[in-house]
Order: sequence, then C-alpha cells, then structure tokens
Amino acid sequence: MKTLCNLLIAVLLMPFSACQKEEDRVTLKGGTNPVLTVSSMADLTLNKNKAAHRALQFQWTNPNYEFSHGRSTQDVKYTLQIDTVDAFSSSRKYETSFSNSLSAEYSVKDLNSMLGVLDLKDGVPHLFNFRIKASLGAANAAPLYSNALAIRIAPYTDALYPVPDKLYIVGGATPHGWGNDSGLEKAQQFAKINAYTFVINIALTSDGYLFVPVAGSWDAKYGFAGEKGKNNTAGDSFKPGGEDFQGPAAGNYKITVNFKTGKFLLEKI
Repeated sequence: MKTLCNLLIAVLLMPFSACQKEEDRVTLKGGTNPVLTVSSMADLTLNKNKAAHRALQFQWTNPNYEFSHGRSTQDVKYTLQIDTVDAFSSSRKYETSFSNSLSAEYSVKDLNSMLGVLDLKDGVPHLFNFRIKASLGAANAAPLYSNALAIRIAPYTDALYPVPDKLYIVGGATPHGWGNDSGLEKAQQFAKINAYTFVINIALTSDGYLFVPVAGSWDAKYGFAGEKGKNNTAGDSFKPGGEDFQGPAAGNYKITVNFKTGKFLLEKI
C-alpha cells in the first residue's frame, strides 16, 4: 500500500516538474538592428601617395540581444560587409569581422585593399555599399543587419606583385609540355584584360605547370606560394619564384591570374 501511494505522488508531481523545466529554459527574445554611421559620405578618391592617411571611420550601435532571463552577456560578432550590390548578394562581396567592437577605422591603403577584392576597374568611381551584420557565437546565430550606407569611391591600382607585359603557361599539364620556347607565343599566351589580370582558355591534365612572363626564358617565373604541388587545383595563391602548381583533373579550363591579389582561379569550361 505504501509503495502504491508513493507511486501516485510521483505521477501527480510530474506535470509540475515539467513546468519548472519549461520555465527554466533560456530563449532569445530578440534584439535591435544596429545603426551604422560613417565619418564622411562624400565622394572619395583614394590616393596612393596618402596611403597612411585615414580614409573612413565606421561606428555602429549595440544590438542589445535579450534573452528570457535578461540582456545577453555573450560576445557579439560584428561583420562589416562591402558590396556593389545593395542586396549584398554578390559572390565577390568583402567581409571582415570584429568581436564586441563598435567602431573600425581604415587607412587609405587598407580601404583600397578591401575594395580591391571586388575586382573592379581602378581609377574610376564605383558606388560601394557598406553595412554591419551582428550575430551571436561561432554559428553566427540570430543575425541582425544595420542600415546600408552607399559611398562613391575611386580606388587605385596597387598590385601585390609587379605586373608583367605578357604572361604564358608552361608545364606537363599543358599541350606544349615543359618546352619553354617560342612555341608558347602562339598557343599558350594569356590575354591581358585589364591593368593586372590575365586570362587564358586551355586544355590541362593533372600534371605540373608554371606561369612565365617571357617565352623561352626561365629567368623569371610565377609558382605556388606554398609547398610544391600542394595548391588547391581550383585556384590558390602565387608568387614570383614559386613552386610548381599541381594541375586539375583533365579538361578544358579558363585560368584567371590576378597580380593585384596574388591569386589565380581555374574554371572548367
């Protein structure tokens, strides 16, 4: 009888226990979208001779995330986003993150480098959109976005490496092989599409290759910035005097080499 009574009491207490757990659960109630401001909205022409000068300073408000037990004490991650598209949907948009900071200041050189990621023509003004994304934790949970600011800025050319007049590809991965001779002039010369970018469409195999600025000469070359053959075959970093690149799976590819960023990209065609 005593055992039966104890069992009945336990059953009766179960709903109260469940309610207590539900009340103790911490939930996010929300936050306030950050407000972004900038030191100047005026048109800006970046000048390489003033690279160390301040270009822009951004400030934003705390979103004040609030949980069911009160205001959040978690670190807030802020991400400054830059894009030429006001929806910030471009695959080339630039992002840089901060933890808990409510401002960021950029020199002319730093801002020029950031805008360079968008791979636009230098020396002419472009309309750049800026906004702040606030989020919580490594998972970027509960994102909140600020207002967007649009500023017309003209960046300058500041290539990572001196840009050669011409560029060729040579190596076992190419149809011409490692024969670095005048034959490269016709078959394996890149087209220069702007002040710092070269492009070529070519058949490749999974062998090694390099870029050279002069057909028939090994005095200068551009190779992988890391260990020989360890590059990402879809694109990676290069440097003067670098190691052999590892080629991709056999196929036809468009190769883009950017001396402004020191990056190259392979796209299957």
